[in-house]
Amino acid sequence: MRLRGRVAVVTGASRGAGRGIARVLGEEGATVYVTGRSTRAGGSPTGRPETIEDTAEEVTARGGTGIPVRCDHTDDAQVRALFDRVRAEQGRLDLLVSNAWGGYEREVRIEPCWTLDPAHLDLMLAAGLRAHLLTVQRAAPLLTDTRGGLVVLTTWAVGEPYHGNLYYDVAKTAINRIPVGLAEELRPYGVTAVAVSPGWMHTELMDLTPEQAAQTESTEFVGRAVAALAADPDVRRHSGSVRTVVELAAEYGFTDVNGRPTSGFWEQYARDLGKEHVSGTER
Repeated sequence: MRLRGRVAVVTGASRGAGRGIARVLGEEGATVYVTGRSTRAGGSPTGRPETIEDTAEEVTARGGTGIPVRCDHTDDAQVRALFDRVRAEQGRLDLLVSNAWGGYEREVRIEPCWTLDPAHLDLMLAAGLRAHLLTVQRAAPLLTDTRGGLVVLTTWAVGEPYHGNLYYDVAKTAINRIPVGLAEELRPYGVTAVAVSPGWMHTELMDLTPEQAAQTESTEFVGRAVAALAADPDVRRHSGSVRTVVELAAEYGFTDVNGRPTSGFWEQYARDLGKEHVSGTER
């Protein structure tokens, strides 16, 4: 219960990484506002069965307090209303996890850039990059008033190697720049900003073979990374950086739910980078 008394907002938390993060924060005793567009009353825009109410109940069942709030993070009025509500009900915000991402409403395929559909780019920018920027912008007054808080943006540690989908690579790289600017602007208020990259997660959307699933990590692995950062009294040393879950697992000593501090995906990723480095050196 390291986060007892802390107030958190986790966006895009009806499923996937957001749900895993919210669960772990609940386990640590936090009050968690669970946001997203999928509700029991209105259904899901993508037809999925998971809802923000489901996640909020899991947060409470694990020892925290889960509060579902329907919010489309592309809509400025709804985002403003979310943080106005948090201020009215809690008077503070200690942790913002900006996780909403519309780019997975369509499959992110590895294909030549000239075959990509611009409609998918629009999703990544509007419900991804813009949603992150809008969310942190509207949360900032409450974070700066609270002081000493933390902003975590979920991302992908693209850059090396190239992802293979130009839209995705560019959008995620842009998101990775957000904590750089936030670190500068929020430093006077004691607020830390960091991007955290999970690896290949086994989410509700995936229909994997047992062999493929064995290479993945759970959505709670990134949740444990966020909880470790939120509980660290010296977290500001990470401000402005992009960290992977395996780097944070090594630093803080946590594991995934299966007891492993890494996954088959990350092990292959390290091998691939090592091979590229060696071949580059030889050239």
